[in-house]
Amino acid sequence: MEGSNSNNRTSTEKYRINRAITAQQVRLIDHNGESAGVVGIRTALAKAEEVGLDLVEVSPNAVPPVCKIIDYGKLKYELQKKKAEAKKKQKVIEVKEVKFTPVIGEHDYQVKLNSILKFTKEGNKVKVTLKFRGRELSRQEIGVKLLNRLIDDVKDVAKNESKPQLEGRQMMMILTPLIQK
Repeated sequence: MEGSNSNNRTSTEKYRINRAITAQQVRLIDHNGESAGVVGIRTALAKAEEVGLDLVEVSPNAVPPVCKIIDYGKLKYELQKKKAEAKKKQKVIEVKEVKFTPVIGEHDYQVKLNSILKFTKEGNKVKVTLKFRGRELSRQEIGVKLLNRLIDDVKDVAKNESKPQLEGRQMMMILTPLIQK
């Protein structure tokens, strides 16, 4: 039944402390980090009280569970710092979107191409959307030709993740950078 008890804990409550520990025998690690062997829960609680610290169950699945005598507030603070450090180091890849129409002017095309090149050099994916208006939908080959030209222009820095797909009045494709930063 001890395993089902650990499932009842919330995700924010990682460790059982002091009187919340249900095991009768625990493997104790004292406040200096040295092993004190297998002791009864009351003895372990008494030793923790004696030094003014908390008894924290660090490995509940071990037989018997491993408990440490440490300051619980300090442990929570250190875990929070590690989590923040890991979050700071991770790179989030965003998906940027650039919209085209089939009858785009050359200068407008170059401006949007430069945006796509900038986004991919930053390590972001780019969703290219080609929107057909009115009767342009009957001339889809113009849109396909434009997207193929775009793929050819960015082949040095990005690759096409999927071929252009028509969804309703829009044709879409996703470009991913060749080199991840």
